[in-house]
Amino acid sequence: MRALLIGRFQPFHNGHIKLIGEIAKSNEELIIVVGSAQQSYTLDNPFTAGERIEMISSALGKTKFKQVYIIPIEDVDSNQIWVSHVKAMVPRFDRVYSNNPLVKELFRNDGREVVSTPLFRRLEQSGTNIRKLMITSEKWENLVPASVAEVIHSIKGDERLRNLAQKDE
Repeated sequence: MRALLIGRFQPFHNGHIKLIGEIAKSNEELIIVVGSAQQSYTLDNPFTAGERIEMISSALGKTKFKQVYIIPIEDVDSNQIWVSHVKAMVPRFDRVYSNNPLVKELFRNDGREVVSTPLFRRLEQSGTNIRKLMITSEKWENLVPASVAEVIHSIKGDERLRNLAQKDE
């Protein structure tokens, strides 16, 4: 079985690693879609698609999957064609993993098996919380794999967020 996991991964964190471990229990291959690939340098989407791919690749190390694909996909402005857009950009897949109500509805309408994913310490393990901690210069590194923290530090991603959060004077 080949699974599809869609997220923005802003940034990729320990909850994502646990989720991928769960997906590995019942799938041989994984397609990770880096969504909103065109978005970067904003408070909600501070990292580029390339930076997110680097984070994910560094964190996966040795997985139990026979094959992992990491594919960036830009948004389209029409929900009616979004699933077709995704399907055109990725290898064939058997099931979709998501908790996003819109994603679930769109893929179900396409006749796909959709699996809700477990949430791991959701309030702490969320991109929103991690970005907030970066902005306020609080400890965030323990919430992401060590390799992801290294990538973020190497690109000065936490500094980027603090700069983006500044107000015009």
